[in-house]
Amino acid sequence: MRLIRFGEKGQEKPGILLGEKKRLDLSGFFKDWNQEFWADGGTPKIEELMRSRSDSLPQVPESTRWAAPVARPGKVICIGLNYSDHAAESNMPVPEEPIVFLKASNTVVGPYDEVLIPRTSVKTDWEVELGVLIGREARYVDSVEAAASHIGGYCISHDVSERAFQLERGGQWTKGKSCDTFNPLGPWLATPDEISDPAKLSMSLSVNGQLRQHGNTSTMIFNPAFLIHYLSQFMTLESGDLISTGTPPGVGLGMKPPQYLKSGDVVDLEIAGLGSQRQRFVSA
Repeated sequence: MRLIRFGEKGQEKPGILLGEKKRLDLSGFFKDWNQEFWADGGTPKIEELMRSRSDSLPQVPESTRWAAPVARPGKVICIGLNYSDHAAESNMPVPEEPIVFLKASNTVVGPYDEVLIPRTSVKTDWEVELGVLIGREARYVDSVEAAASHIGGYCISHDVSERAFQLERGGQWTKGKSCDTFNPLGPWLATPDEISDPAKLSMSLSVNGQLRQHGNTSTMIFNPAFLIHYLSQFMTLESGDLISTGTPPGVGLGMKPPQYLKSGDVVDLEIAGLGSQRQRFVSA
């Protein structure tokens, strides 16, 4: 299944995507794709509804805004330097353990929303990432194999970063990751049955039509199941939490000389099986 949300900011409703364009409104049966939904068993209830009522569900108008496919997460957990080729680009050693940092949960916006370049920013950067949603609470998960059952779905996550805030203001990565609108998500959340192998997904990002990132999740150092197992030893991963799993090479920071986003720039992102995003960057 491909889960979506739609509607104006603050008034989003849950739905489902059939094919590439047909969006159906499920708000008459579900409150939202939120922590309560996932903790209560999640997608089997949607499957039952689609078997019995799919022909009578209202269609979402084409002009209606695409929202992030999950409600505001309790936590957004990010993994740094999780691609071997990105670590090489950054002239940094391959991590022996995942590099973990948190991103404010209110950064999550829709896949086509404008992204705000912070005031005083001169180093706003792009990062296409595979997002992993926690479907079932994970705490002290016994093994990597068992961790896979805690995955609720996959989506595109744009981990926008302000490098000066991140690297030049006291070493606090959270500062450069948590600016308003810095995590476009979606357009849909694909349940695990939709993605046959999350370790073989091509991914790309372009700025103003010029390809900047082109990679594949096959070069990911720590895969999603490993990350869930690992993180669960330190913190409880609650239903509805999001993990952003790292980015392939081609970020602005790694270019020679470095290049960053300015007002009016348009960024396009794509991951195989998970659709595409487009954001216009504007000054806050």
